[in-house]
Amino acid sequence: MTEVTGPSPTSTPGPGRRRVLTGGAAALGAAASAQLWLPSAAHAAEPALAENVFSLGVASGDPLPDGVVLWTRLAPDPLTGGGMPDRPVSVRWQVAEDSRFAKVVRTGTAQARPEYGHSVHVDVRGLRPGRAYWYRFKAGGRLSPTGRTRTAPEPLATGGSLRIALASCQNWQHGYFTPYADMLDQDPDVVLFVGDYIYESAPSATAVRRHEGSGEPYSVEQYRNRYAQYRSDPDLAAMHAAAPFVVTFDDHEVDNDYAGQDPQDPDKQAHDAFVARLTAAYQAYYEHMPVRATAVPDGPHIRMYRRLEFGRLARLNVLDTRQFRSDQATTQAGAQDPSMTMLGARQKQWLIDGLRRSPARWNLIASQIMMAETDLKIGAGKLWYYDAWDGYQAERNALLAELKRTQNPVVLTGDRHLTMVSDLKEDYARPGSAVVGAEFVGTSISSNGNQDQAAFRKEWDPRMADNPHWKLLDAHRGYHLFDVRHDRIDARVRVVDTVTKPTASPRTLASLRVRAGRPGVDLV
Repeated sequence: MTEVTGPSPTSTPGPGRRRVLTGGAAALGAAASAQLWLPSAAHAAEPALAENVFSLGVASGDPLPDGVVLWTRLAPDPLTGGGMPDRPVSVRWQVAEDSRFAKVVRTGTAQARPEYGHSVHVDVRGLRPGRAYWYRFKAGGRLSPTGRTRTAPEPLATGGSLRIALASCQNWQHGYFTPYADMLDQDPDVVLFVGDYIYESAPSATAVRRHEGSGEPYSVEQYRNRYAQYRSDPDLAAMHAAAPFVVTFDDHEVDNDYAGQDPQDPDKQAHDAFVARLTAAYQAYYEHMPVRATAVPDGPHIRMYRRLEFGRLARLNVLDTRQFRSDQATTQAGAQDPSMTMLGARQKQWLIDGLRRSPARWNLIASQIMMAETDLKIGAGKLWYYDAWDGYQAERNALLAELKRTQNPVVLTGDRHLTMVSDLKEDYARPGSAVVGAEFVGTSISSNGNQDQAAFRKEWDPRMADNPHWKLLDAHRGYHLFDVRHDRIDARVRVVDTVTKPTASPRTLASLRVRAGRPGVDLV
C-alpha cells in the first residue's frame, strides 16, 4: 500500500521540453538537492543501505492524464540476486514540477518487499495532464537518480501532437544499446517497447558483451540477474529516466518462440518445468518494468494487454501475442486453420470492442510480431513465417476486416530485427484488395549486431516483387520515431552506424507519412 501526501497540483503552466538529469549528472543533481529532502525523526533511524542501492536507476511508465507509474528496484549487488536483506524496506518518493524539487506536488512511502525483488511500483495520481514532472526515491539514507516523466493529455483534448519512439529487440551479446543515446536527444513523449527486452540465451565467448551467469535463466533469481545486467546499460538507463515507457513482452523474455504454455523444445522442457519457468520469468518481468498492479503475476499468468489514451488524438492498444496463442503451425494448411488464435477469445474481443468504440483520431496497435504478410518464396507459391501473424491467418483476416472499419489504424511492431514498413491489405491472397492501414516494423536496438548490408540486400531484394505491400526494407540497427498530429503521422527511421562500440553516429535513414483518412503509408 502506498501512502500519498502533499498539496494538490497547482495551475502553473508546465515547462517545455528539456533534458532530464541522467547518469553521473543525475547523481550530482540528486546529491546537490538532498538537503531539500530532510528525513523526519521517524525515518532518521532507518538502517543505512549500501551506497549503490539504486544501481538499476529509475523509470516511469503507462502515463495517464492524472498519473503515472514510478519504478525503481533496490539492488546494491545486482548481478547476484540484488544483495538486499530479506525484509521489507521503506522507500520514500517525491514528485515535483521542477528538477530542483522546489515545488513538490506528491510524496509518499512505498514498501520494497523481498518477494518482489525489492522493486517499487508507485501508481501516482492527482497530477495535471500533459506536462512534465520530476521524481526521485530515498531509502536507507540513499538518494536515487532523478527521473523525468510526462502525463498524458487531458481526455477530451483534440489538438496538439504526440511523439512516440518505437523500440524492440535489445540483445546484450550482440552490441551496445547506442540507439537510445539518439532517442534521448529526440525527446519523445513516450517510448513504446514491443518485446525482447532481454534475451534468455546462454553466455557466448564470442559476444560483443557476454551474458552474465553460466547458462539460460530458469529461476526467478537468474531472470533477475539477467534484467539487472541489461538495466546497467547506460544509454538504456538514461532513456528510462527521461520519458515514460509503455512495454509489452515477446518471446525472449521467457523462451524463444514459446506459445502459451508450450516451450520451443518440449522434448527438453517438461510441461511442469516450463510452467515453473514461465512463473519465474513473468515475476522478474513485472519486477523490472514500470507497470501497474494489474500486471502483478498470478503464477504462470500475467495481464499485459491494456489500453492507453492520449486525449482524442490517439488510442494505444497494447497486445499480448504470446500468452494466449495456439502453438505455431508447421504447414501452410495449419497456418490457415480457423481454430488457430494469436490473441485468445477474450483479448480478441477486447481489441475489437476498443477499435469499434474508439473516439480517437488515430488507433494505434502495439503488436509484438508482424501483421503484414512476409512471402519468403521468390516466384510462384508462398512461404511464411509461422511464428508471426502469417501463421494465424484466419484471425488476422478477421482483424484486418475490423481495421477497414476503423478510423486511421496504424500497427507498431518489433521482432524482425529489420525495418519493414508496409501497407496492410484486406486480404493478402488477393493482391488487388483494399489497403486498410499501415504497419511499421521497427528495427532492433542491437539484435543481429552490425549486419552485413550487402548480404542483406542480396538475400531480401529479390523478395520485394512478391511483397508489393512493402514500402521500405532495411537492416540497420535503430528505432522509429513518430510525430502524431491531427492530420498525419510523420515517421522517421533513425539508425546508427554501429552497436559494437559504446558510442555511435545516428542519422535518419528514411522519412514516411501516414495521412488521416487515407489508409497506407508513403515514403516522403
